[in-house]
Amino acid sequence: MADDADGASKANGGGGGSASSSPSVVSDKNLLRANTMPGGSKHAEVSETSKCVQNFERSKTERRRPDAHPTALLFDDKISDKKKLKMLNRIATVKHDGTVEVQVPSNIESLPIDVGPEDAYAEVDEEPLEQTDLQYIPPLQIVILIVGTRGDVQPFVAIGKKLQDYGHRVRLATHANFKEFVLTAGLEFFPLGGDPKVLAEYMVKNKGFLPSAPSEIPIQRKQMKEIIFSLLPACKDPDLDTGIPFKPDAIIANPPAYGHTHVAEALKVPIHIIFTMPWTPTSEFPHPLSRVKQPAGYRLSYQIVDSMIWLGIRDMINEFRKKKLKLRPVTYLSGVQGSASDIPHGYIWSPHLVPKPKDWGPKVDVVGFCFLDLASNYQPPEALVKWLEAGEKPIYVGFGSLPVQEPEKMTQIIVEALEITNQRGIINKGWGGLGNLAEPKDSIYLLDNVPHDWAACPTTIIPFFGDQQFWGDRVHDRGVGPAPIPVEEFSLEKLVDAINFMLDPKVKERAVELAKAMESEDGVNGAVRAFLKHLPKSLSSNADSPQPSPPHVMNPVRRCLGCS
Repeated sequence: MADDADGASKANGGGGGSASSSPSVVSDKNLLRANTMPGGSKHAEVSETSKCVQNFERSKTERRRPDAHPTALLFDDKISDKKKLKMLNRIATVKHDGTVEVQVPSNIESLPIDVGPEDAYAEVDEEPLEQTDLQYIPPLQIVILIVGTRGDVQPFVAIGKKLQDYGHRVRLATHANFKEFVLTAGLEFFPLGGDPKVLAEYMVKNKGFLPSAPSEIPIQRKQMKEIIFSLLPACKDPDLDTGIPFKPDAIIANPPAYGHTHVAEALKVPIHIIFTMPWTPTSEFPHPLSRVKQPAGYRLSYQIVDSMIWLGIRDMINEFRKKKLKLRPVTYLSGVQGSASDIPHGYIWSPHLVPKPKDWGPKVDVVGFCFLDLASNYQPPEALVKWLEAGEKPIYVGFGSLPVQEPEKMTQIIVEALEITNQRGIINKGWGGLGNLAEPKDSIYLLDNVPHDWAACPTTIIPFFGDQQFWGDRVHDRGVGPAPIPVEEFSLEKLVDAINFMLDPKVKERAVELAKAMESEDGVNGAVRAFLKHLPKSLSSNADSPQPSPPHVMNPVRRCLGCS
């Protein structure tokens, strides 16, 4: 098994499936990022939104303000959700891949778009995170709230273990499916609602954003409500197995937890958002769940997507606030929803792949990829070792935890493409059900759920929905992979072209260069330092004391990330 850092494959952190030119088994982190998108709040509202752009009559509020761009009215508390949806329909179209196409008016550059306090996004000269002096923080009880697939959970297991090295008590709250995984890693576990496999199947079927039919609405809303209403017990209830009390001093969460900021408000504890794709407005690229052609509309796209999410979950959030948190209902710009830009954010991707935008200020950090070393004690099956030694380096193909709708057809395309390009191949069965061959082939090895190491190799990303196209574009922009192939365009001809692109020695060279640039990164330590840096000084017993070296600090963890 190779143990090089994988510059190109790492970029698949938010991507869909991947095919990689690899010297060994190369992991594809098929993370279900688009779970952040709602199924809609009510049948009527979803029906209106799904009609996309229509010529609705302008509201009275808009007639009173003829110079106002619709986005300026999305946060007007006097305007109903129904009217706001009509406004969104005029400027945003939900595409088949679950993304939002934003129609940018020609005068957008002259329109002031309010995305939060100026100081949260102002360009500043910052000291590198690794050189920042950290205040001494006494042992804390920290709860990490994570929604998604195993690939979403795994980086936070690594972060939680590092926090334990610093002496803190860590509870990782996620779906019940991952209990054994979390406990085996040595962290405390608490179950959140929602089934990641149900979520994955829903997102693939409905392309990530709106339901394909009214019957689909209850499925997604049931999942979302289970998640939201499980957050408070996850933060404050005793351990379900041991009965040991838990009282959080701080919260770490990813955005698909939906109600995380509201729980933090109720418990009066600080919260830090850590995520694998951009969620902070920037003028350098559009929101990953949007499609915007004009750079002038990039920053606006974050406001549009944020508005659509909020209008889809507002009723559940306010029910949660009222019934469980004993807080007043909120409109978008009141309470913590309106001050989200004041919350520190950490992004776990390599700045060598996507540098931190210049308009992200000191409350936003890009810390590097976070990997959990699962393969250090892993012994590969003898059959795999012999197969790897018996021929040329193989191509790895896998879709991780994404369910494939036509696995037999896709498997046949993969096998034919490998034969045409004269390549051996490893096919990861994953949740997609790939690899059902009519008869065994010496050139194909079928891989079950095992950890696999990174290698410095080119990558082809097959976007299924959501932000996967965004990451595919980033890989292509860096020259370490071909243009992404949307799953509905997946064909023999395109896969053959993609494999040939990856086999180009110049592409391989760029992938190696990117991997070398990433070798000095330690995203896990970076994420922990970012979290500690932004904690309120009130949590420090002595802010002037030097930060002690954490006990049992491991060498930088960066080589392996085994995905199911």
